[in-house]
Order: sequence, then C-alpha cells, then structure tokens
Amino acid sequence: MNKKQLKFDRVFSYFVLAVGLFIILVPLYLALITAFKPTKDSIANFFSFPKSLYLDNFITVISNSNFFKFFGNSTLILAASLIGILVLVPLTAYVIQKNISSKYYRFFYFAFVAGILVPFQVFMLPVTQQMNKLNLMHQGGLIVLYITFAMTQGIFLYSGYIRTVIPKDLEEAAYMDGCGVIRTYISIIFPMMKPMTGTVIILNSLWIWNDFLLPLLILNKSQSYWTLVLFQYNFKSSYTFDFNLAFAAFVLSIVPIIIVYVFFQKYIIAGLTGGAVKS
Repeated sequence: MNKKQLKFDRVFSYFVLAVGLFIILVPLYLALITAFKPTKDSIANFFSFPKSLYLDNFITVISNSNFFKFFGNSTLILAASLIGILVLVPLTAYVIQKNISSKYYRFFYFAFVAGILVPFQVFMLPVTQQMNKLNLMHQGGLIVLYITFAMTQGIFLYSGYIRTVIPKDLEEAAYMDGCGVIRTYISIIFPMMKPMTGTVIILNSLWIWNDFLLPLLILNKSQSYWTLVLFQYNFKSSYTFDFNLAFAAFVLSIVPIIIVYVFFQKYIIAGLTGGAVKS
C-alpha cells in the first residue's frame, strides 16, 4: 500500500470518527444544557449555554415525583440480575467447557449460543404470555428474564475465555493438591476470569439499566413496579412536555451507569480480547 493510500485511509478514518463523535456529543450537550436552564431560557434559545448553574429542574424532579422509588426499583433489578448472572453464567460456562468433549454438553453449548441469533421480537409475545400465566409480571419475573437472556451471550464469552486463556495444567495441579471441582472453580478459575467478569458486568449493566421493552411488557400492571426508564417514558404526560424537567430526569438517571462504567471499563478490552489468542 502506497503512502497516498495510507494518507487517504487515515483521513477517512478520522472523518468517520469525527462524525460518530458529533452524533454522540450533540444529544449529550443538548441534554446537559437543557437540564441546567429554566424553561424561559430554553424557549429563547434552545441551543444556548446556561447563563448560570440552575438546579431547580433537578430539585423539582426529585421532590415532586417518585423518582427515588423508581430509582430504587431499577437499582434492585440491576443488582439482583447481576448477582444471578455472575453466579450462574460463569459456572455454567465452566461446566460446559470442562466437558465439551461430550456430545451432550456440546449440544447445550450450541443451544445457548444459538439464542444470540434469535431476535427478541420473535419470542416477545410468547414470553409475555407465559410470564403472565406464571404470575411473574413483577420485578422478580423481570429479574428471571434478565438472567435467562444473559446466559446466551455470557456463556459464549466465558467459554471462549476459559478455552483459550485458562491453562488446563492449572486445574490438574489443583486436583493433585486435593482441591475438588467446586473449590477449584471458586479459588482458582473464577478469580482468573476477572477481566471477562468486568466485561459481562458492564455489558449487562448498560443493557438492564437502559432497557425499555422488557420492563414495558412485564411491569405494566402497576406504576409502583416502574423502573427509571418507564418513569422517563411517562414523564412528558406528567409534566406536560416540560423538556427541562425531562432532561433533568435523564441526566440523573445516567449518573449511576456512568459510575459503573468508570469502575469497570478497564476490563472491557482485556475481557473481549483475552479469548481471541491462545496463550
């Protein structure tokens, strides 16, 4: 490849990155400045920067709504789902990968992985009907669904990581030292999967915290079940299209997930690339 082609590729790459950055930052900028402006300033100039640090929008959202109740619902669902995912998914992947030579375990592996290829809209209605028959149209039922749907991608990621990164000699040495399968998994295997665990935490946290469709289907029987996303969806009707209050609610809702991302983002690249090359 000549220098001219390399220069063109670099310029094109920077152009694509600039366009992507613009698409991401402009909505974020509008959300932030609108949240920190009174309604009259937004009417005068929607794109202008706030004249002062106006916090009344946030105070109104917190004091005049059940914001903390919905925040608590979202936090409970996220925490319980992540605990279930981190207990079941890596353990299932470890058992499958440990016995992958068996045709039965290979069948289960490919059955789980095949779930990645099926769009949610295909089984959305049957799942909703089944959850209704089982009387699981509440937070507990939603948590069960999140754990179930996380199995497909999680088992695929963990299995690849176990297969290519964790040496089998380490397990054999643990068995020779008297460790059983459970103790080997808890003391050696699971701690070594820390990068992949961080990746799974971030991927599922972003999905569960921001998910709209599943809560809309499962939690629509009572307002007391709402998550923050459903609260935001119904916010405009409660506050007669007050965009300043709505954007303040959006900003408040993204803060927790940003904190989670900051703590675990360093594991994403390590987790996704850890299983790419066999050591």
